[in-house]
Amino acid sequence: MLRIKESALRKIIEQAERDYPYETCGLLLGRVEGPLRTVFGAFETPNANPDRKHDRYEIAPEDYLKAEKKAKEFCLEIVGVYHSHPDHPDRPSQFDQDRAFEGWSYIILSVSKGKVVSYRSWELIDGKFVEEEILIFGR
Repeated sequence: MLRIKESALRKIIEQAERDYPYETCGLLLGRVEGPLRTVFGAFETPNANPDRKHDRYEIAPEDYLKAEKKAKEFCLEIVGVYHSHPDHPDRPSQFDQDRAFEGWSYIILSVSKGKVVSYRSWELIDGKFVEEEILIFGR
């Protein structure tokens, strides 16, 4: 299960709409308590994919390190990734699955004509993505 602060989710949605028609991406900063991941912040990263920003995302190693440093400043850790699917559903592609880590949450946003129309969160279990419930809290 994923709990996410409303302000973090709002930031992710705004970024996805701003970056349309390209895939947007970033890292989820929070805490893990048993099976529950709680997200307190979203760390925006540029899409570092040099050739296919419209249907692939890539987070550069230096951006990952910056996010890790920011998380540590607030006694948090990286608990997942978010990215958008412009004009495609909010479910993982094979490309997404091939690059995922178990134990992280993956929020995918479907963006149509510049507006987020839906979003879901997924976790990788035994090599397959399973949808996880999203609970929104706070402001």
